[in-house]
Amino acid sequence: MDDLTLIQANHSPLTEAVYSWSQLLSPLILLITFILATALHGVFASQKEENALQTEAKGPGGRPLPVTKMRRNAAGTDMTECSFGRASRRTFQGATTLIVLSFAANAANLAAQVMANADRLLPKTSYIADKPPQQWWCREESFVYVVGTGSLYGYVLLTLFDWKDSPNFVHFLVWSVSLITDSVVLGALFARVSESYTVTSNENLVGPAGNDIADLAIGAFRVANLIGVLALYLSLAGRRTFTVAEKREQEAETQPQSQSQVQNRRRSGSRRNRENGNDENTPLLGQRQTSQNGYVTMNGNGRDRENRRSSQNGTANAAQGPVNGQSVGPNREAEAAFYRPNKLPHKTWWEYARGYSLFFPYLWPRDSRNLQLVVLLCFVILILQRIVNVVVPNQTGQLVNSLQDTLNAVDGRSMPWRDLALLIGSKMLQGQSGLLGSIRAILWIPVSQYCYRALTTAAFEHVHSLSLDFHLSKRTGEVLSALNKGASINQFLEQVTFQVFPTLVDLFIAIGYFGWCFNSVYAVCVSVMTFAYLFLTVRMAATRADQRREMVNADREEEAVKNDSIVSYETVKYFNAEEFEFNRYRQAIRNYQAAEANVTWGINNMNICQNLVFMVGMLLLLIIGAYDVVIGARRIGQFAELITYLGQLQGPLNFFGTFYRTVQQAMISGERLLELFKISPTVVDRPGVRSLPPSKGHIRWNKVKFWYDGKRPALKDISFECKPGTTTAFVGESGGGKSTIFRLMFRYYNCHEGSIEVDGQDVKDLTIDSVRRAIGVVPQDTILFNESIMYNLRYANQNATDEQVYEACKSASIHDRIMSFPEGYNTKVGERGLRLSGGEKQRVAIARLILKQPQIIMLDEATSALDSETEQQIQSQLINGNHLGQDRTLLIIAHRLSTITHADQIIVLRAGMIAEKGTHSELLKLNGKYASMWEKQSKAERAALEARDAARRAEKLARQAKFAKVSGKQQDHTDDSDGCYGNTSAGSSTVLQATNALSEDSSTSDDDTHKKPSNDNKTTNQPPPPDL
Repeated sequence: MDDLTLIQANHSPLTEAVYSWSQLLSPLILLITFILATALHGVFASQKEENALQTEAKGPGGRPLPVTKMRRNAAGTDMTECSFGRASRRTFQGATTLIVLSFAANAANLAAQVMANADRLLPKTSYIADKPPQQWWCREESFVYVVGTGSLYGYVLLTLFDWKDSPNFVHFLVWSVSLITDSVVLGALFARVSESYTVTSNENLVGPAGNDIADLAIGAFRVANLIGVLALYLSLAGRRTFTVAEKREQEAETQPQSQSQVQNRRRSGSRRNRENGNDENTPLLGQRQTSQNGYVTMNGNGRDRENRRSSQNGTANAAQGPVNGQSVGPNREAEAAFYRPNKLPHKTWWEYARGYSLFFPYLWPRDSRNLQLVVLLCFVILILQRIVNVVVPNQTGQLVNSLQDTLNAVDGRSMPWRDLALLIGSKMLQGQSGLLGSIRAILWIPVSQYCYRALTTAAFEHVHSLSLDFHLSKRTGEVLSALNKGASINQFLEQVTFQVFPTLVDLFIAIGYFGWCFNSVYAVCVSVMTFAYLFLTVRMAATRADQRREMVNADREEEAVKNDSIVSYETVKYFNAEEFEFNRYRQAIRNYQAAEANVTWGINNMNICQNLVFMVGMLLLLIIGAYDVVIGARRIGQFAELITYLGQLQGPLNFFGTFYRTVQQAMISGERLLELFKISPTVVDRPGVRSLPPSKGHIRWNKVKFWYDGKRPALKDISFECKPGTTTAFVGESGGGKSTIFRLMFRYYNCHEGSIEVDGQDVKDLTIDSVRRAIGVVPQDTILFNESIMYNLRYANQNATDEQVYEACKSASIHDRIMSFPEGYNTKVGERGLRLSGGEKQRVAIARLILKQPQIIMLDEATSALDSETEQQIQSQLINGNHLGQDRTLLIIAHRLSTITHADQIIVLRAGMIAEKGTHSELLKLNGKYASMWEKQSKAERAALEARDAARRAEKLARQAKFAKVSGKQQDHTDDSDGCYGNTSAGSSTVLQATNALSEDSSTSDDDTHKKPSNDNKTTNQPPPPDL
């Protein structure tokens, strides 16, 4: 407006002002309306699509935790979520298309008006000396109105096709506000026409302008179209609401639920929602996760599988009960907190904002004043960087203008040193790699390390504080993956704080800068180019991220095939499956290369589209700027400033191509870490508990009941007493409850009924730490750290001396074996101790137990890998040795009954109950379960002993025969008897061969004695065979 002098007649200033300002403000008002309505829609949609389960748990330092989100069951979808029908949606899409076409008609009419009356639209001044102002190219207000509002309606039309719930209240609000603004523009235009607005052309007076008449007709059509769209929306929305209410009433009448069904559902729901819907038995990654669209995600060995449609599997899984006494979690059909989809789910702006507000407290170092000052300083630098981004193009224009003024100067020329120095200085400060960006990055290092250290250590400590339920039911790989997500929170916070927010601010600053320093035409062009670029980038980045995830999955599958085939080398050879493995690996590579080609194609396709959109917008702006320079409306420096600023915008816009999914993945990963803190242990100390004083080892169980899943009891009415210094053995069938007793004793679980007492005190009234310090355990499967033997031994007692370690190992009969290793006690045991044999690991564990010096000892098949003699020797050391003393209470789980005959009491368990109890002799007299087990094992041991004796005798005879044969050859004597012995295989090593040799020798020895006595005389002077 300020740059134009309009030749006009017979119109009031008020009418002209209303018409001009209504055109200028209309796109801005609609844009604000659309942004606010979309923001509210994102909030409501986020809460509507997912059930948000609030938690009372807090993260480290009392900071907030994310809500646990679970998708609703498809069968329980609310009918109010249904969108309009297909015909209705097409009607709204068609009506909005007509609105967009009406703005295209306005643009064509505006172009015709410019061509016809361009010589009458003149700028006020010219920047070029001695050159009259040239003709203006367009009316500013009309251009802003047509291009700005038309572009916004184009995006609204895209949302009608793209949004699943369209049309919604966002479109309704845009249509409503547009009806008001277009009505104002139409009324002002009608007033102009009625006041006989005219223009002069070739000194002839023209009547009401034909272009205004056309605009009036187009505007009237658009207003009528908006009225019809709003009426149709209100009519269909009201009818849909009535239909939904009617259907609800019908369903309530036709599908009543019995009171018992409701109560059962409430009970199961309360059990599923225990611990705020996230107890320790919830699988981190369920075997099958059924999503809303009916697909089932297979999560076999930790690798993402392709989604398969399997409603039957989902139903079957929902019907399955607990497996192996482990709970299946709060909701089998819900996504677990640690769910990793094949494709990243779409997230609204509200979820990003909520995630940032959730993570920021973990970023803020509230315990360190110095780091708080560093954070504030980084934000100050961030503000300075925004100022520098404006100064650089402005200073570029100033420098060019100074050079132009120097060239045009009459009195002399001088170098513009000041402008040149300011430009160089501002360029040094600009960008992430500039001086300010580098200083900010350096200052941020301790803050980032603080955040990572605080989160990961807190998560690590939290996982160790969780009960055994968690570690038995969760996949270790998923837990470790979640623990490694501390860096993802840093990544999310840094990207959003120092890249996303600044980039958005830069874009809005650029729009405002062009509108202020140039005019609204430039601002509208930049706005349309920017939003079109962002829309295209976000849409294509979503597809590209899904393609990249498929490529990553294919790469993981290729590595898995290669790894499985090499690890299973012997199996491949056993079945001559080389060709099959080769073909399988070739197919895995083909799948990976196909996915890789899709990713490469997608990246290049997105780059082409991005550059096309940006270059079209840049071309339009440069044409406008060049034309302004030619006609004298702008200086050359402003054109250089325009080019510089547009070049600065391209970098931030390109960043959004990688930001969208990268930040989303970082936020999802960060939420997985924070979800860990919502899982609470099932066994915790009661308020006001006390520590266990130095224990005497007196144990009493009083009618203890326990169950894992709440249905089938694992222990029923277990009562027994272990006095100090006694040995109690537990025997019985597998699954009888022996290991459960040890777990309850060590307080991995709490009993549901009854009590467990140590020295007359209920263990629930004692701290978990003090109870566990009084107990030493040697498990059946000993796990060792991948460190030296000395490290593993001292793990029980960090202050133990070398001499104490040596004595403990001697008591465990492992010292000599360790000293035979090349590196002795510094020998690495390998992952989980796999470089040691089973017996060696058990003896290391026993030595570690001796170093701990517990009052209560629990051996869970701790010597099963040892021979009976060594086993009894070690148990004797544990009971009567000098290292532990004779007052230790010993609990033993054993399947080899011969090793527990010395026990003070033997408890026989069956189906979670005590079937028999007494000493070895007492139980044999009962002639019950224990006696039957003893008889079977005795027969088996006698048979094994006889087999071993027979093997030894056979080996002895074979060696004697070999010796006799060698001696006979030396004396050149050969006879049938020597041949008989010589044919006996001295190298036989199996019991079967030894037994056969023994039977053959015994069957022929008597005959040879009677038939060939001379043979004996021949060998009497020979030296006797060695006694083996």
